[in-house]
Amino acid sequence: MKTVTVKDLVDRFGLEVLTGHTQLHRTISRGRAYRPGLEFVGYFDFFPHSHVQVLGQKEITYLHKLTEEQRNERIGNVVKYHPPCFVVTRNQEGLKYLMKYCEEEGIPLLRTKEPTNKFLELVDLYLAKALAPEMSIHGVCVNVSGIGILLRGKSGVGKSETAHTLIRRGHRLVADDIVVLKKISQETLIGTHDVKTKEFLALRSIGLINVTRLYGRKAFQEETRIVLDIELTKWEDKALNNELELEMKYTEYMDIKIPNIQIQLQPGRDVAGLVEAAANSWYLRQQGYSAAEEFMKRLEQG
Repeated sequence: MKTVTVKDLVDRFGLEVLTGHTQLHRTISRGRAYRPGLEFVGYFDFFPHSHVQVLGQKEITYLHKLTEEQRNERIGNVVKYHPPCFVVTRNQEGLKYLMKYCEEEGIPLLRTKEPTNKFLELVDLYLAKALAPEMSIHGVCVNVSGIGILLRGKSGVGKSETAHTLIRRGHRLVADDIVVLKKISQETLIGTHDVKTKEFLALRSIGLINVTRLYGRKAFQEETRIVLDIELTKWEDKALNNELELEMKYTEYMDIKIPNIQIQLQPGRDVAGLVEAAANSWYLRQQGYSAAEEFMKRLEQG
């Protein structure tokens, strides 16, 4: 199981460490933060204690109003479950009593200036990506007009050269050679780079190029949602399909099915243009449009 540490959270969001400086190695393995509420009144059924616990203005205001005896009981009942950490939002103050309980139990107490809802949104997104199951594949990942595409094929088939042409046409590189795939949800697959190859594209006969140095920041994108899997293959005369609308095939990555298209290569064929056409065609299908259906209607209408 993948984990991140409390220190990772502190560094990522610039959190102030109020207590627990020696406990920042504690691990976080759950992808969503939680705001304890019913737990402060004694209801602990289904308490997700292994999640990051976020205390907003509502929770802190409630705790401020309790007597010392009540706080001893209600905060004590929560901290004994030893969550990874507590994060107080909006730079709220008057937290000495909360620091006391966290120090006694060795739980980091952190603070952020961000509003509660915004921080929850940011930390949930971060944890979802950081803890997501992942795999690496050989290929190229590009973003074509906002559509994430995997380009696959045997070594030397022309994946990187096709990506280079797409970049020249205003599209964006995400990863070359090694593409890291992350499963964010049951239906969402994110493609990104492996850091070492970030912004680099390897072109045969030319060598490595840095696309941002050559073409500017617009030529590169950190990640993209993968919606098309395009396989570049060698030309085979008898394997071309000329049907009005092909039956969709799929490739599975971590149980997520991605539509698969094969594009055959031949000297002079505009492969990058075909990738653009595939991307735009996929987008139109998502809008409910089918060129084949429109063509058949025209035939029926005479």
